[in-house]
Amino acid sequence: MRDLIALECTECKRRNYTTSKNKKRTPDKLKFMKYCPHDRKHTEHKETKIK
Repeated sequence: MRDLIALECTECKRRNYTTSKNKKRTPDKLKFMKYCPHDRKHTEHKETKIK
């Protein structure tokens, strides 16, 4: 039921975080404000697939 996803920075386009989500409860894509170590600031991270 839970799928592994990656969180990709919207500015540098790098995948910095991985997490899991329940597809039944949250069918839409996730968005979080997370710290990007490459940009050295908090940016929006969006859900992407793990290859």
